[in-house]
Amino acid sequence: MWNIIVTGLTSLFTDISSEMIYPIISLYLLALGSSPALIGLIEGIAESTASVVKVFSGAISDRIRKRKSLAILGYAFSPIGKFFMWLAKDWGFVFIGRTLDRFGKGIRTAPRDTIIAESSSSEKRGASFGLHRAMDTLGAIFGVIIAIIIMRHLGLNEGLHTVQNIQSYLPAFKTIILISLIPAAIGVAILFLVKETGTGKPLAHNLSLKWSKLDRRLKAFLIVTFIFTLGNSSNQFLLMRAKGIGFSVEGVLFLYLVYNLVYGIISWPAGRLSDRIGRKTLIVSGYFVYAIVYTGFGLSSTSSAMWMLFSIYGLYIAFTEGVEKALISDIAPKDLRATLIGLHATLVGIGLFPASLLAGLIWDTLGPQFTFYFGGLMGIIAAIGMLIVL
Repeated sequence: MWNIIVTGLTSLFTDISSEMIYPIISLYLLALGSSPALIGLIEGIAESTASVVKVFSGAISDRIRKRKSLAILGYAFSPIGKFFMWLAKDWGFVFIGRTLDRFGKGIRTAPRDTIIAESSSSEKRGASFGLHRAMDTLGAIFGVIIAIIIMRHLGLNEGLHTVQNIQSYLPAFKTIILISLIPAAIGVAILFLVKETGTGKPLAHNLSLKWSKLDRRLKAFLIVTFIFTLGNSSNQFLLMRAKGIGFSVEGVLFLYLVYNLVYGIISWPAGRLSDRIGRKTLIVSGYFVYAIVYTGFGLSSTSSAMWMLFSIYGLYIAFTEGVEKALISDIAPKDLRATLIGLHATLVGIGLFPASLLAGLIWDTLGPQFTFYFGGLMGIIAAIGMLIVL
């Protein structure tokens, strides 16, 4: 339980930092002169390029039988990336900062999640991942609240209706990014308290990932996950949708706060429920919820609908994120656990690049509603696919 709490606290402080700035990244880029298509390109490259690292980090962790050092290294990139974002005078430095931050996430994800898996029994693994996600999301809640307080302290809570108005927010955005460096550094320091779960003795035999020898359900799960990811673009498009129908910066932050509140409250119970009724029910339900919500974002353009949709969107994340990791930990061979956790994260990240790029292009050419119709369709296809293969 010690490792679950320590990794949870690390994620809590890191997410305070990350979620202080995540909901304003698209607005920050717009203020620096970026278009929706360019935002999609930046998000897609940053997420996907970094995600390629995840499978290699997992494989290295399995090879050297160490988790802690790689996880600490990965978390150390978080404050470095945010420092570059603070320096930005155009989209280029934001791109570098996002890529460094996501590169660090690529290094840390597999070894950290393997620490969680190896620190809990299979009967309580869903609950362990659910608790970790809940603590992670609690940090996101605090981060958004801090961002709102800073915005109010600076007297910036009016709507964003013109490019000039967006540009007037640049000093506030930079202040938020600078302050976010503090919890990012605290998160790295806390992780030094975690107990190593690896043996520290490198494997004597060759360790290789052979697709043909993997469990049938695991292979099918990875394939369907990748298909789903092609329609699962960056959350920045949800935030831009809210801004586009008249929400102020503060309003966008409150919407993101509501999403994280639902996510945080439901994550632990959802993980515990998956221990009792199985992972399949939660994952399939989550994909169906995603399909409904994305279709709703396409059909709706009222402020009341946005509040409801962001709330329900939190259910999708709570039903899937931690539960998927628990499922992989259950099925994966012990010697390849970190590798396969990393492979799953890599597939999701690789899919995010074309998903975000395509979403931005659809937004620019056909309109925002068609971006969400496409995502909703992919959600339905993935839900049916999971229903069949798991």
